[in-house]
Amino acid sequence: MARIRVGVQIHPQHTTYQSFMDAVQRAEEIGVDTIWNWDHFFPLYPPINDDNPHKENHFEGWTLLAAMAAKTTRAEVGCLVTCNSYRNPALLAVMAKTVDHISNGRLILGIGAGWFERDYTEYGYEFGTAPDRLRALRDALPLIKDHLEGDIPAPIRTPIPICIGGGGEKVTLKLTAMHAHIWNGFGPPESYKHKSEVLNNWCNEVGRDPSEIERSLAMQPREVDQADEYLAAGATHMILGLGEPWDFDSVERLVKWRDAQNG
Repeated sequence: MARIRVGVQIHPQHTTYQSFMDAVQRAEEIGVDTIWNWDHFFPLYPPINDDNPHKENHFEGWTLLAAMAAKTTRAEVGCLVTCNSYRNPALLAVMAKTVDHISNGRLILGIGAGWFERDYTEYGYEFGTAPDRLRALRDALPLIKDHLEGDIPAPIRTPIPICIGGGGEKVTLKLTAMHAHIWNGFGPPESYKHKSEVLNNWCNEVGRDPSEIERSLAMQPREVDQADEYLAAGATHMILGLGEPWDFDSVERLVKWRDAQNG
């Protein structure tokens, strides 16, 4: 069986830079394998100032990710996940290679099609339709990979792992089968198992060994008690979402569970 990994996604909203980075370093001290933020421009959950969202504390994902890379030494780091629409493929690739070098080869390039309309409208991006955004992701992924592999400087870790987030069965999971090293999905366990099986089917169709794609799960602290159920559903990389105030007790519980599973 695949070795179990544990990560945390530390939400860069309603916090300060110092508190956020303290949480990043505390998570690494506890022993998590991966540390993530997200790629949004506004908070995703309350309190939210609907009249003026720019008045809420929130930090940009990739500049913050560079700091995370510099302030850690062991855990892998990434955005869970980058919105493809916010940067062109060549720019994203050079950003990824820069953070790969800052981290000495610990970057995971998380990416998805995008979904949070406020980000788009407030910053002047074309939101379009879900099929539009998926087609853009489809077209961008080969270009991103070409720039990662061909441009100078070469990445320290080759290849830089790509993590695709989402559960769309017709497009997203097919793109995952074609391009990703990690898939990130959501619960509940029955749904996760079904999506993972759909991904297996796409792997078989495109000629990919399904075991090449690590199965990660975005979970909440209340779901830690369901870790065994998610493991049975196919997840081997549990990523715990944390908002301020940070719940390190749940992180410690999940790390102990991982260690018991790995023996």
